[in-house]
Amino acid sequence: MSLPEFSVQRKKVLCVGAGRGIGKGIALAFAEAGADVAVTGLTSVGAEEVAEEVRKLGRQGLAFSGDATKSGDMDRLADDVLREFGQLDVLVNCVGDSVNKPVATLPDGGPQGMTEEEWHTLVDINLTGAFQGCRAFGPHFLRRREGSVINISGVASFRSAANRSAYDAAKAGLMRFTESLAQEWAPYGVRVNAIAPGSFPDPDQMSFHEYRDREQSAARNVPLGRLGQLKEVGYLAVFLASPAADYVTGQTWAVDGGVSIKA
Repeated sequence: MSLPEFSVQRKKVLCVGAGRGIGKGIALAFAEAGADVAVTGLTSVGAEEVAEEVRKLGRQGLAFSGDATKSGDMDRLADDVLREFGQLDVLVNCVGDSVNKPVATLPDGGPQGMTEEEWHTLVDINLTGAFQGCRAFGPHFLRRREGSVINISGVASFRSAANRSAYDAAKAGLMRFTESLAQEWAPYGVRVNAIAPGSFPDPDQMSFHEYRDREQSAARNVPLGRLGQLKEVGYLAVFLASPAADYVTGQTWAVDGGVSIKA
């Protein structure tokens, strides 16, 4: 017997930053669950490939391009998506990147200290992008008095590391942004949650040897002893978008094989 509360059949979903990696896994999980999915990337190449995979699953798949950190691009995206779909039920903000650099060059050598431009770029990609998505699509959700926003964060929401200050600060900020916005929009029936993935490398974006090295590292350092599979983040996103999660908002959910609870 199936539970209709877990269904996302015929929902309209936008995955921002889903031309590859975790975003791609989320988009395909939604399509397999019966949703129509629009996908964006900085360029249209990866987004169109993912949209074609969505269409092969029998769902409507749309591809768009644009810079998720820019208000003009996101306003245009909102116009295009709502014109094609008619409405939007789920927004997934999945833009992210990281660079390991110290704040200042350390005395014992190693990489140069972070530049002002690198700091702003990392904060924009990992935090401002989610703000821009919510700002552009918020009026639509608030007017309808329903919708689900899912921000993709990272384990850095919970745990910090050296040489990752900009990334860690942005991801921790994304968790607080999610909590604050959830309180703003709760009176209007709009839910806002976040997912914090652990190690989810995209095998299509690296060599066989690079991926094997990541697998070996995960076997040593991840409590569950393996890497995450891209669609595993998508499975949680599908739940958060479904009626089964109608009483869930303002939460950041770790999907990391247990890394965030390690001593």
